[in-house]
Amino acid sequence: MSLLVVGLSHRSAPVSVLERASLNADAKAKLLHDTLAAEPAAEATVLATCNRIELYADVDKFHAGVAELSTLLAQHSGVALEELTPYLYVHYEDRAVHHLFSVACGLDSMVVGEGQILGQIKDALALGQELHTAGRLINDLFQQALRVGKRAHSETGIDRAGQSLVTFGLEQLAVHLPVREWAVGKRALVLGAGSMSSLAAATLARVGFAEIAVANRTAERAERLAEILVASGTGVAARAVAMSAVADELTRVDVVVSCTGATGLVLTADDVAAAVSAPQTPAGLEDRGSAPDPAPQTPAGLSVAGAGLDVAGAPLGGAGNRLDVAEARLGGAGSRLDVGGAGPELVDAGVVARLVAAADGGRRRLADAGAVRVLAAVPEGDGCPVGDGRAAIAGVDASSLELHGTWADQGEAAAQRQPRRGVRAQVDGVAVRLALLDLAMPRDIDAAVHRIPGVRLVDIESLAEASADAPMAADVDAVRGIVAQEVAAFGAAQRAAHITPTVVALRAMAAEVVAMEVARLDGRVPDLDERQRAEVTQTVRRVVDKLLHAPTVRVKQLASEPGGAGYAEALRELFDLDPQTVASVSRADSADTNDDSGRAS
Repeated sequence: MSLLVVGLSHRSAPVSVLERASLNADAKAKLLHDTLAAEPAAEATVLATCNRIELYADVDKFHAGVAELSTLLAQHSGVALEELTPYLYVHYEDRAVHHLFSVACGLDSMVVGEGQILGQIKDALALGQELHTAGRLINDLFQQALRVGKRAHSETGIDRAGQSLVTFGLEQLAVHLPVREWAVGKRALVLGAGSMSSLAAATLARVGFAEIAVANRTAERAERLAEILVASGTGVAARAVAMSAVADELTRVDVVVSCTGATGLVLTADDVAAAVSAPQTPAGLEDRGSAPDPAPQTPAGLSVAGAGLDVAGAPLGGAGNRLDVAEARLGGAGSRLDVGGAGPELVDAGVVARLVAAADGGRRRLADAGAVRVLAAVPEGDGCPVGDGRAAIAGVDASSLELHGTWADQGEAAAQRQPRRGVRAQVDGVAVRLALLDLAMPRDIDAAVHRIPGVRLVDIESLAEASADAPMAADVDAVRGIVAQEVAAFGAAQRAAHITPTVVALRAMAAEVVAMEVARLDGRVPDLDERQRAEVTQTVRRVVDKLLHAPTVRVKQLASEPGGAGYAEALRELFDLDPQTVASVSRADSADTNDDSGRAS
């Protein structure tokens, strides 16, 4: 066995390099074909996920193999070799086996114990089988890796040591709240309908999201995923939307999860900024069927227009009374008090003076049907959708301003129109209007969105940072023990298998000697009948088998131990076996493996 793996992962390379080095389906196929065309490699496959790119090959020369595989990775990833080299790692023989088994168990994952990698290992094996680049070694290795991964998850509590990448990402979005509590009543948009996106959608439904919209370039796949979610029994309302409608959906949802596999950005910073600056449609009010209000109002009835303060529709003390200071500067002539729609009356100068003091004095409050609202200033560029009204409240304490999205929670009237939204996480003291989870590699969402107030972004890079110091469960040690056992067993089996062609060639030679001697006996004793000839032939065969049994069993045992590779050569020398005969047996075994229609289970 001369297994070699050359690769890079989230542990060795920054996300920016992983993004650029990502391989699409065509690139993976070309990489494997070129690897087999290279002289050092006899078989190969590639494991390419959002967190790693690893090329596995059976090579006959270590140094030449490392140089060739590194060059091929750089060539097909589009990253220059001199730039890629510092981030590459190399594992050889037993260390390469140990690495893959650890990967299969989730020990090398960004989130320890996640099980999605097993499906990706299965896909890597299937690709090698489909392209006929996987021989006996790759097939045995990856099949065994799948079994080791399943054993680790079934025999230990490794699942308790970590969560799926989706769940861990949601925990990062929820910050200090339990995910299920944070998710209640929220609406989500899932971009993509592949395996990761489907897992994300299922997780969102399971933890309690009220509504999920699915957008995908292929509409049929989005519709199918939506149907599955509806039929899941979680009670989630799911629907498919066109990619062209994503901009509108962003204004309606609380959370976006994206994993499309696109080569470019799916959501730009401008897309997200436009979405958070638009008023969010309250849950359940999209299809009310009623006529639109003659003039837009903020959810709690407070708006700041032009240079004035317009408090329209906000309850003031008694039922039905409202204060309407419209199109007039506070304290200026023409301000009027509209009580219950009975007709305008000029506002008392003292009332106006108090309103001005509330706006300009900072941290002075307006009573609103028992609810309390604090007026405060907004610094430029905060994304709060109060339009041009900043000038009216300039100079007020900025730390006490609530964003437009939280105003819906204020006031008794707003509470009667819709349920109060749950407590939102804070980003640098600002309420989160839109939470984004980017699980794609390369990234789907522009990293610059984290500078937009009211937006929280969690991506592969931030997940790596968050999980770097995560506590390791005791079960991880048990999994490491399993990996060590399985690596030793696999190495022994491979070393024993390596000598098998030599043993087969030895037995074939012995059978040929028996046949020659029986034929010689026929010439010397032609009077033997069939029964006698058969008895003599069987006796000679038994003698030869008994003489060969102990040496061949012992040489297999010795060959399975570390350093036992030389026993095959010793056997060939002792019995003067034809190297071509041994090679032909090996080729026949490899052909049987490649022709096997079985797939990874």
